[in-house]
Amino acid sequence: MNVIELSWWHLGIATGLVIALALCTWLAQLRIGKSLLIAAARTAVQLALIGMVLEALFAVGSLLWVALMGGAMLLLAGREVVARQKHRLRGGWSFAIGTLSMFISAFAVTVLTLAVIIGPDPWYTPQYAIPLLGMLLGNTMTGVALGLERLTEGARRGRNEIENRLMLGETWQQASAHLRRDAMRAGLMPTINAMAAAGIVSLPGMMTGQILAGSSPALAVKYQILIMFTIAAGTGYGTFAAVALCARRLFDGRERLRLDRLYP
Repeated sequence: MNVIELSWWHLGIATGLVIALALCTWLAQLRIGKSLLIAAARTAVQLALIGMVLEALFAVGSLLWVALMGGAMLLLAGREVVARQKHRLRGGWSFAIGTLSMFISAFAVTVLTLAVIIGPDPWYTPQYAIPLLGMLLGNTMTGVALGLERLTEGARRGRNEIENRLMLGETWQQASAHLRRDAMRAGLMPTINAMAAAGIVSLPGMMTGQILAGSSPALAVKYQILIMFTIAAGTGYGTFAAVALCARRLFDGRERLRLDRLYP
């Protein structure tokens, strides 16, 4: 099947819809029209830039450049994890924990998927590696950020309960077990909801894109199942690691709760 080309005036129509929506928000006095237009402009500029970068990267196809691109994506994801937390750890610990957790989970699952399941030749072929890593990092980033935010907020709210349990002789693992469970559930819930609704409430983005690009629905379904399962695995492992590391950081060597290690 031939892919229908989109011209700039086609994108202009879509742009007009966003501008009309911003006008509606202004008339309704929602005070988000400016944010909507800025977000739309950022979307266009950022996607145009990444499109040019990917064009060059696909042409080169070098492992070094793929690794550098992946490293830059990982660092930016780590920064986003920190930005999404209200009560983050001091001293760059939130960035370190979030980045390390995403590296362990997203990168490991991506390499396993490329080398064992999909099997392009070479395994780091950028047409497969970069989109797959991007989807895994994006979803793992959300899970890690939600998990860490729930954990630190729960520790602040439940300080008295945790300290009472510590004084009764419980270890820091026992005193914080309920917080860690709640944080892990919070990090995994968006992924679980997306998996539960896929194919019934909505058609996932990758599947829709492949069908629009001319792939058969059967092949698009296979790839979408693969992507959603790998996203679930990467998000789960990353959230577990981040919550465990952050929870340990909240207690010192004498198993005392140290909320002074959090901002603000």
